[in-house]
Amino acid sequence: MRLRDLLHLTTSSLIAHRLRSFLSALGIAVGVAAVVLLTSIGEGVHQFVLAEFTQFGTNLVAINPGKATTGGISMGVFGTERPLTIEDAQALKRLPYARAVVAFVQGNAEVEAGNRSRRTTVYGAGSQMPEAFQMSIKSGHFLPDDDPTAPRAFAVLGSKLKYELFDDLNPLGKRITVGGNRFRIIGVMESKGNVLGFDLDDTVYIPASRALSLFNRETLHEVDLLYDDNTAIETVVAGIKKILAERHGRDDVTITTQQQMLEVLGSVLNVLTFAVGAIGGISLLVGAIGIVTIMTIAVNERISEIGLIRALGGRRSQILSLFLGEAIVLSAVGGFVGLGLGIGIAQLLHLSLPALPVHTSWNFVILAEVIAISIGLIAGVLPARRAARLNPVEALRAE
Repeated sequence: MRLRDLLHLTTSSLIAHRLRSFLSALGIAVGVAAVVLLTSIGEGVHQFVLAEFTQFGTNLVAINPGKATTGGISMGVFGTERPLTIEDAQALKRLPYARAVVAFVQGNAEVEAGNRSRRTTVYGAGSQMPEAFQMSIKSGHFLPDDDPTAPRAFAVLGSKLKYELFDDLNPLGKRITVGGNRFRIIGVMESKGNVLGFDLDDTVYIPASRALSLFNRETLHEVDLLYDDNTAIETVVAGIKKILAERHGRDDVTITTQQQMLEVLGSVLNVLTFAVGAIGGISLLVGAIGIVTIMTIAVNERISEIGLIRALGGRRSQILSLFLGEAIVLSAVGGFVGLGLGIGIAQLLHLSLPALPVHTSWNFVILAEVIAISIGLIAGVLPARRAARLNPVEALRAE
């Protein structure tokens, strides 16, 4: 049987039973569309979260007080962790590859300006925070490089907090009260928006040591270090451990690199994308069952045709190819229709809901189509083998 004849017999059979073919292809199309749509949403969320997370750069190292892992023995009284202090942050500035070191304290307090007040997030930070976190000043300037243990009572407002307290007026030089303590405003930040659920515009920045006093804390929440691009991360971590171990007497801090955070975050998001894709894959399974059912019915209806082909010299492999071809064509056509539906619905969803991140990955598109064709091949095997094994004489009698 020539390839042209095989294609003619396959397509003519599918066209002759339009409704049956349409319903079979529709099952696959719905499954592929579901896979493409859900993976597009999952991949969109994946890229959105990573973009939000890396907007501060990828050369940051976070140092937190205490060890995240435990040892095998009890340290007794010597196991008490030492606080992470502003002096520790100053010591880390001696590292030759440290571009910026930021002592960091976070809390929540009432901010008052005139007859207006608002409870908001308060960040205690250092003068190098804009460089470390790639932030810009809209007006005025950021906290100056004062004595870190006795800084002046200056404050910098986020753009949203500035508007809430002063509307369109210029707040520079004015005084506000943060948690009962008075500060003079020296700057306003450019809008940064929401980052992983934190509104960086609805905030006020004050010196770290004053934040420690405000929140009655002894230890910093975190020290962030920005290092040079051409420095190996292993060298950075070793240098941080060496300095802090000399100051604390032992290694009692947790160091988290940006690469570690991205790897953990990426693995979680990959699982999310795979999970939503697997949910869509259930629809593909339903489509496969539909193809098995339709192909089985086709074999029962065309027994006499199979007998005639076998009587005219058709081999079993040709009969097998004929029915497998029909199953593959059905799934391939359904797959292409499903791809169009999935991509189209994903884009329409993004246009109607701009806040919903949607990204259609061509890897998932190709994978969905390959899976659709593979499902057609697998689903058509049993009916095709049954057709190929029919006795030609008995098949002819089935008219």
